[in-house]
Amino acid sequence: MHIKEQNSEAESQIESVPKAELSFTGRIKEWAEMIKIEHTVFALPFALSGMLLAADTIPQPATWFWTVLAFAGARAAAMTLNRLIDSSIDKLNPRTNMRAIPAGKISQAQAFVFTILSFALMIFAALQLPPLCLMLSPIAVFWLSLYSFTKRFTWLCHIVLGVALGGAALGGWIAAGGSLNQLPPFLLAIAVSTWVAGFDIIYALQDVDFDREQKLHSIPARFGISNALNISKALHLCTVSCLILLGLKLDLHAAYWVGVTMVALMLKYEHSLVKADDLSKINAAFFNTNGIVSIATFLAILVEKL
Repeated sequence: MHIKEQNSEAESQIESVPKAELSFTGRIKEWAEMIKIEHTVFALPFALSGMLLAADTIPQPATWFWTVLAFAGARAAAMTLNRLIDSSIDKLNPRTNMRAIPAGKISQAQAFVFTILSFALMIFAALQLPPLCLMLSPIAVFWLSLYSFTKRFTWLCHIVLGVALGGAALGGWIAAGGSLNQLPPFLLAIAVSTWVAGFDIIYALQDVDFDREQKLHSIPARFGISNALNISKALHLCTVSCLILLGLKLDLHAAYWVGVTMVALMLKYEHSLVKADDLSKINAAFFNTNGIVSIATFLAILVEKL
């Protein structure tokens, strides 16, 4: 079916969505789905990894708490803002037209208020951490807000998203160490940035035709599926290289290297699942393998510290 025909059908489906009030549990589920709580597994472990690597010993419970809270606020704000800004696009896309905002389950006003409150939570948590966290928080707010617009004007949108999550690793480092006057935190941030950009390219393969039809920008839409997969592989090679350099720079030991080996194997496996002529396993490649990558890295660094 042609995309325009799909769009017309999608709009009629949305208009037919019942406006009945959701139960309290139903509302919680809608909000949880909108901010994709399960995807926290992608970036939070790297934020905590940065915190562990920066500290001389295992950080105090208060540092863990405020770091997690700052990250939770930033991520909730970024996801909600992205869904709010993209709601008109999501309404046209058959893959996304039943998301909460385009389907009318969460209003734009509610999403906007939630975004402001989430950013406020991030800033409040930053107040409890080293001063540099608060000083850099406006940059975080700007960058997280910028990402949602980038697909409208540049195929580098995946890199912008990667840098946003790489900033989480820097934030964790600052939370425990208080400064960025050395190379290791930036090696970790680059590793996270290229990892995220690489798997976001794979995820964007689902919408390559839609993006071209709507004149949206992405690496798959700009360079084609085969080239996009090669770019994703190159970015993930950079990820592993930076993790290797990080381990050498900090003189880390066996536990860390086991973790890096697992990361390399999982990224290789991820790319074996997705082919230019077979995109049926994108979801498995996107969620399962990348969840293992982040958790494996965190556990390796935690064991290294212990």
